[in-house]
Amino acid sequence: MSAPGGGGTVQGVVRRLIVFVLLFALVTIAAIGVSGLLDRALESGRGLAGDDPTGLAVSLAFTLIGGPLAALLWWAAWRRLAEPAERGSVAWGIYLAGMTTVSLVVATSALATTLVDLVDADWNPGAFTIALTWAAVWIWHRRMLRHPAKAPTRLPTVPLVLGAAYGLIVGARGAILALAELFDAALRTGLQTVIVGEPWGLDVVGHLIWAALGIAVWWWHWAGDGVRRIPTAFAGVEVVVVGVLGGAVAALSGLAIVLFVGLRLVFDPADGAASILGSLDSALASAAVGALVWRLHARVARRSSEAIARAAVLVVSGVGLVAAASGIGVIVNAALAAFTDPLATSGTRELLLGGISALLVGGPTWWATWRPTRRVPDAAAAGVGRRVYLVAVFGVSAIVAIVAVLVVGFRLFEFLLDAGTGSALIDRIRAPFGLLVATALVFAYHFAVWRGDRAALAASGAAAPQRRIGRIVLVAAGDTEEIRRALAAATGSSVTVWARQPVDGDRPIEPEALVAALEGVSGRRVMLLVGPGERVEALQLVE
Repeated sequence: MSAPGGGGTVQGVVRRLIVFVLLFALVTIAAIGVSGLLDRALESGRGLAGDDPTGLAVSLAFTLIGGPLAALLWWAAWRRLAEPAERGSVAWGIYLAGMTTVSLVVATSALATTLVDLVDADWNPGAFTIALTWAAVWIWHRRMLRHPAKAPTRLPTVPLVLGAAYGLIVGARGAILALAELFDAALRTGLQTVIVGEPWGLDVVGHLIWAALGIAVWWWHWAGDGVRRIPTAFAGVEVVVVGVLGGAVAALSGLAIVLFVGLRLVFDPADGAASILGSLDSALASAAVGALVWRLHARVARRSSEAIARAAVLVVSGVGLVAAASGIGVIVNAALAAFTDPLATSGTRELLLGGISALLVGGPTWWATWRPTRRVPDAAAAGVGRRVYLVAVFGVSAIVAIVAVLVVGFRLFEFLLDAGTGSALIDRIRAPFGLLVATALVFAYHFAVWRGDRAALAASGAAAPQRRIGRIVLVAAGDTEEIRRALAAATGSSVTVWARQPVDGDRPIEPEALVAALEGVSGRRVMLLVGPGERVEALQLVE
């Protein structure tokens, strides 16, 4: 039967959804009102009403009406969280994740704005009060997230992972901008270029403030909250997508631009060194910071599960492949442009050098990560990650190639219906034709690799592992990392860990015993209960 009050019914789900959506809105309204009143109180030389009585009325309404309503609704919801159905609801976990993340973003952004304005000798009470108010909201929700009896049992680590990702992005961006300012000043000094405007050091300090705040937020979650050790799939996505993929894109794109600038200085110096070096500062900063982020998260990925380690390598391979394919397409484009202007204008040379730069950076990266000459073991060829990667690459390549063919055909028919010269036709189709050549090569190679993997597996008698279980929910006490790895390796399923309170009688259980308990069990979601004592029980969950 359902819990009293509809806790386990559809009505209960809808009620919780409405309650937490309203609570999110009311907390936001109350925070806006409080920050508005604090702003008026801190701003010197201005009465409470000032010259904006409408604004004061809004702040008072938001604070004195929205605040008590938010407190009342929170009190009612908080009381019910002692019930398992309430504490285990998705709505509660989503609310805490959303409000914790939003308050963190608003508080840190406002604090950074306040500090940057102070560097410029400008006191900004509005930004400071926003930072103060939303920091209090963040601390309040962090305490609820850590509550021993009422913290959410579903999605409990999502706000921690989101906080780490946000801090990393803000910190990396601030570091890139600060380094870019330093490199720009050094280049201008070297070229003896006069710097007009405000002292460049103020911009560096401003960007360093953002970088410091971002890094502090990231480290708080990464090390303090243990995000780097969280075994969930969502944490793995943060490591692979934000850390490895984001860092690789920043590093390789920056390196490609640095190479492009160097090639232009050698082969196309007509525009002058000052003009050519204009983008070098940002490229150097992006390459340096991106490489650091990439290296750090790649090491974390290698120490994580085998699936995350493989995914980290594959996404870097994909970045290198895109860069190399883009370079090939641009080179073909520039080569065809030579037929329209045999004297190779500066624009054509610049296009050609850009393609060469992308190919020289992307090609070796793809080769080093994909290793096309290495024989792939049957286990790796049968892995889900490799097969998904291959299908995704040649599938996307096929779509892009089809679009390029349509554009080439359109340009061809347009030319036939509108009299022109032969060079005009080449000039019309060279861009889509270059894209067609690059994507056709990518499609042909990866489709051949996919067919080869299937043939090799068929010849060896190996087969891709069959996943009888979609996701395993492991309920256990103590250190579960070894157990989680063993279950993921044996079943090929994703494993989510729900930590339970240790009790007397808990004993270490060998991973082999847990794998054996799953024999004959199948389903989209299976819960594996471990302990107390030597108890091991597998339960298929109803969707």
